Amino acid sequence: MSANLQLLKPEHSASWTEADIKKLAATNARAAMEAVIQKYRDQLYFHARYIVKDHQEAYDVVQEVFIKAMREGRIFDDEFKIKAWLFRVTSNLCFNQVRNRKRRGAILESMVKPESFSADQVESVFAGEQREELSAALDLLSDDHKEILVLRYYDDLSYAEIAEVLQVKLGTVMSRLSRARMRLMAVMEESELVN
Repeated sequence: MSANLQLLKPEHSASWTEADIKKLAATNARAAMEAVIQKYRDQLYFHARYIVKDHQEAYDVVQEVFIKAMREGRIFDDEFKIKAWLFRVTSNLCFNQVRNRKRRGAILESMVKPESFSADQVESVFAGEQREELSAALDLLSDDHKEILVLRYYDDLSYAEIAEVLQVKLGTVMSRLSRARMRLMAVMEESELVN
């Protein structure tokens, strides 16, 4: 990345690394924040939309996330993980929104159900065809299980990124994800949503 980052157009900020943005922040904090917004706004919007199931609410959540980001004094510190923090705040705000609306049953309704469980059962669940059945099964999961499944299979975050978002150890991510997968499969089998 060029040493003169501030001369790059904002639409190119999606390809910047966090290190590039932090380097820019040393000379131009406003431009660095604009780069953060450009880089993450779409990802955060789709993450929020997936949880709250409403365009305007997702948009409002993302706006609130970026307001919090502007007030976060450590955001450009060397050790601060911008992406993880943004996803964590987005998830927290979304789940608070859902709880406040008492719409827990609507979380993840656009996800899909498998025709049958294959060797990689959970990925099959997320690649199937009948959305309503999977949504019904996911409604029966805890928020923790829903969140980790969304982060892994919908947002396609790595285990390490999930660990950063949830502020837990990598081993904890692996065990939580394993338990969430097993619980999802059990719920679907109990509900006769799979063959």
